[in-house]
Parts: sequence; structure tokens; C-alpha cells
Amino acid sequence: MELPITSLYAIPLAAIFLVLWVSVTKTRSKLNVSIGDAGDPDLHERIRRHGNFVEWVPMILILMALAEGQGAGPLWLHAAGALTVVGRVLHPIGLRADAPTHPLRIAGNSACILATLTLITALALAAFGQA
Repeated sequence: MELPITSLYAIPLAAIFLVLWVSVTKTRSKLNVSIGDAGDPDLHERIRRHGNFVEWVPMILILMALAEGQGAGPLWLHAAGALTVVGRVLHPIGLRADAPTHPLRIAGNSACILATLTLITALALAAFGQA
């Protein structure tokens, strides 16, 4: 089964994943920390930026693939994919321990919540022959 729309958004998301992972790995190497954050606030933030990505993106891509496979319309899929990519770019910029209500953090997570709700709706409609 081909999933061209899901694939289109998986590519930039995979790149963002790698950027966040490199950020954690470079800081771990610099601080000589293998596991945990050793109490370093910068490393802790980097770990959470990567962790938050890992908490959201796999489920969104699964929902997207299921919705696309069920025949959901491209508008639903592109809306969810764009929201997810934009959200995953904004969120790490705004995720800071000293600014829990940073607008980019809120916008980033809100975009992923909206993407998830969009995909749940699209998948439900497609599953019942409505999309």
C-alpha cells in the first residue's frame, strides 16, 4: 500500500527528530553524561524537547497512515501533516524551564492536539464511508 501523503510529512518529521537527537547527544558528550541529565538544566531541556517529539509524532503518523489507508481525503491529511510539522518546529523553540507558558511551546503542542483531533475525525469518517 502506498501512503504518499503520510510519507511526505514523515520526511521532515524524521529530519526534525534527528536534529533534536543530535542536540541531546552533543550535549551529553560535552558534559560526559550517559544517562539522565546530571542536574544540568540545558541538557534536561534538550532531553524534554526530544522526548516530547517522541511522545507525539509516532501516534500522529500512525493515525495519518491509517486514515490515508482508509481513504481519508487529502485535505484532512495535509492539514494534519502541516499542523504537525509546524508544531514540531515551534515547540522545541518555546520549551524552556524558565518559561512554562512560552507562546511557541503552547502553539507547538496545540498544533499537535489539533492534528490528532483532525486525524481522529478523518479516520472515523473514512472508516464509516463518510470521507
